[in-house]
Amino acid sequence: MPATAVQDPPGIRCVFSDGTSAQFTLDGLPCPELVVDLLTGLVELIHPHGSIDSANSVDLCLPPIRNLARGLDARGFTGGAARLRRAQLIEYWMATRRFRWEAFTRRMLKGFDAATGRLDPGVRELLAGRAYSPTPSRSALPPYSEAEWQRLTETCRVIVEDSYAVHRQALAAAARGTAPTVEAWTGENLAWLLARLGPVGTPGVAAHLECSLNAVQKRGGVPEASAGLFPHLSTVVAYRLLFGVYSGIVPDGIDDLLVEDIDWAGDTTILLSYVKGRTAAESLNLPKRAVRLLEQWLAHSSLLRSHVEPSTANQLWLWLTRPGTSDVFSGPINRNSVKAWTLQRGLTGDDGNPLKVHRGRIRTTHLAMRDRRAWSGQGRATIDPNHSPQVEGDHYLTATTAAQQRAVEAIVEDAQHDLLRRAHPPTVVTDQDAAALARDYPQLVAALELDDTVIAELVGGERDVFTAACADQLSGLHGPKGKPCPARPWVCLLCPLAVFAPRHAANLLRLNAFFSRQWQQMPAAQFMTVFGPYSQRIGQVLDRFEASVLAAAAAQVEDHDQELPLRPEEATR
Repeated sequence: MPATAVQDPPGIRCVFSDGTSAQFTLDGLPCPELVVDLLTGLVELIHPHGSIDSANSVDLCLPPIRNLARGLDARGFTGGAARLRRAQLIEYWMATRRFRWEAFTRRMLKGFDAATGRLDPGVRELLAGRAYSPTPSRSALPPYSEAEWQRLTETCRVIVEDSYAVHRQALAAAARGTAPTVEAWTGENLAWLLARLGPVGTPGVAAHLECSLNAVQKRGGVPEASAGLFPHLSTVVAYRLLFGVYSGIVPDGIDDLLVEDIDWAGDTTILLSYVKGRTAAESLNLPKRAVRLLEQWLAHSSLLRSHVEPSTANQLWLWLTRPGTSDVFSGPINRNSVKAWTLQRGLTGDDGNPLKVHRGRIRTTHLAMRDRRAWSGQGRATIDPNHSPQVEGDHYLTATTAAQQRAVEAIVEDAQHDLLRRAHPPTVVTDQDAAALARDYPQLVAALELDDTVIAELVGGERDVFTAACADQLSGLHGPKGKPCPARPWVCLLCPLAVFAPRHAANLLRLNAFFSRQWQQMPAAQFMTVFGPYSQRIGQVLDRFEASVLAAAAAQVEDHDQELPLRPEEATR
């Protein structure tokens, strides 16, 4: 065993993947049975079962064991982990200020329960909940650059497509093959045999054919046939990384997926349920690319799934460590394996060094790069409903690529200009005299560089659009310069080029009635997003007209869509 718990005296012996070994002793501590149980749980965290793969990392796990044993001993506890109860752990963890100690003891107790299944059900439920000592905030991982993201995605896609093509060829070969013999030793016959026996490896083939292991090894071909029929670790790493790229699901949610979590809501739609470790159960309507990838993986792994126990077959991710072996694994993949996969594929970052694949960073990049054009009608468009606006801003909006940063700055500039336009009072003409316009609105004349001819045309109605008179339709803010402004009628309400006169009162009232009809048929949040600023401005404009003008104009309003130049999709009835 790479790691073994020792009872007398309590300790642990470890052999790591680089061939080094270490031994640690925890003699002289109270609650020796509890100490041994925690060390048993620690064994489950050490490579190859877990991610701990060095003596220094094991040494960091020992102070929490000492502290827990002494803390519970001071409260009169004398048993092992099986006798622990919720109240005892809650009392200890709430009094522990070092978040790492709680995190380590939680993981070791989970490891003990995985190895023995002896924890109290209440304690098991407690371990599945949230921590009492919050992890200190850390700076968010920045997203990958566009070049790194492209290289990672393309590498995973090539591996996935090539391995699936080989798998389909292997299935076709198995369909053409027959039972292999010493005389008829072909790749098709081996594929036929492994498709029926499962991933038994060379020893299993030799046992089935009742011949010597040496004879099978001399003829060879078993690892190659197994590699085509059954997915191995390298292929599954590519599938899982690409699934994270397409879906943006949290890494721990991808690790623990079961086949029963996949809910088909049609031929091309999947509602995927998963558990986010720091919150609770969640669900996601998968994007089309993720649906196709998941459908392909189910087909790719179906043969292997048919040869394992039902409990293992229910795991979504199954693999062999390498072609030709018989051990089937499922669940989380050690990050050292992902690191080795990156080195084998020659993936590099923009700095030329091997690319560090961090699955949380993949999620951040997915969220930073996904298309947001469909966001509308929401009070606050969120990346993750579990995040506050501050967390979203710190972790996602400020972590952008150079191209996205320029796009964000452009959006901010447009918003600032929009706010300035809304701050200016509407230009309403209360007297048909051109001199009154020049006297009452000198800032408009100066800003637009209007001459007497233009002013006369504005006042005389020669520059009218539906709701106002336009100072210069060829210089509109909503279309190309030199061509007529394409803005919808209500957009003029916030345009600095618009001048409102009493003759426009009837059309303004028609537009106000249109807003009322839209308010009745649209959700409030969507209405405020689409028409909110204009409905507020039209009230400011109408307030500047005399009551007699509005009363005369109201008699001309019939309150139906035919009174306005609307497109078919803008109709209210």
